[in-house]
Amino acid sequence: MSIIVLGTVALDTVKTPHGKRHNLLGGSAAHFAVAARFFTEVHLVAIVGGDFPKEYINFLRKKGIILTSLIRSEGKTFRWSGEYAGDLNTALTLSTELGVLSIFKPQIPHHQRKIENVFLANIDPDIQMHLLNCMESTRLVGLDSMNYWIKNKKHSLNKLLKEVDIYVANDQEARDLSGEHNLIKAARALRKLGPRFIVIKKGEHGVLFYCDKFIFSYPAFPVERVIDPTGAGDTFAGGFMGYLSQEKNINEKSLKRAVVYGTILSSFNVEGFGMDKISSLTKDRIKSRLNKFKKILAF
Repeated sequence: MSIIVLGTVALDTVKTPHGKRHNLLGGSAAHFAVAARFFTEVHLVAIVGGDFPKEYINFLRKKGIILTSLIRSEGKTFRWSGEYAGDLNTALTLSTELGVLSIFKPQIPHHQRKIENVFLANIDPDIQMHLLNCMESTRLVGLDSMNYWIKNKKHSLNKLLKEVDIYVANDQEARDLSGEHNLIKAARALRKLGPRFIVIKKGEHGVLFYCDKFIFSYPAFPVERVIDPTGAGDTFAGGFMGYLSQEKNINEKSLKRAVVYGTILSSFNVEGFGMDKISSLTKDRIKSRLNKFKKILAF
């Protein structure tokens, strides 16, 4: 089984208490794809500008990510600059340059329209809906968004939520969209908007999963030194959806394992700037950390 992901591929400039890095490979689709590749074939749908480094294109290809629908357009690549301080839970956005993202309309060939597993990573919900309408026979559709779209395109987002199976949100996004402060109530309210499964990311406090039949929550993997949390949520989603896409049965057992794999991969992501740590990650190291996490969870 394979998965197709729509989102952003960006150039990030990040400052944390551990230093500053310029023009890192970033974006919701890029972080998702680099994590999901451990479990399945990943097709990436995004746009970059003429200034996008060829080394990053080569990097993604070497990781086995299929770039047939990565558009390279005249203009500048989407850029984000942010700074983290204190506990590193929240980024202060210093600048955002949309560049070619402002003209992006996904274009995918016929053979990719048949891919059954779809993830709509953070991007304009109208673009997400356009991609979803192109797909011919979906099996599992996941969605991520952000507070900007909740505030500025709530109608489009609500329309999209009726068409997806999984909604992935952080705790603040879940509260903002649902109007509920308690996360259980928030998850229940989000479930009523359409998705069968609600996944609420709580940063260093782990993940809450909700559906009609069961609820569960796992902590984050304890990381001693957080360097850069940028892309951790997208990395989690990549591990989560990547694992599910190669599972025949979507049930409580597979959903729990998917959450754990997402948690493990995101724990590697935060240990370095950008994709420094996850780019050199091996399946053996993932398995080793998974076994450590099992002991922590006592299962």
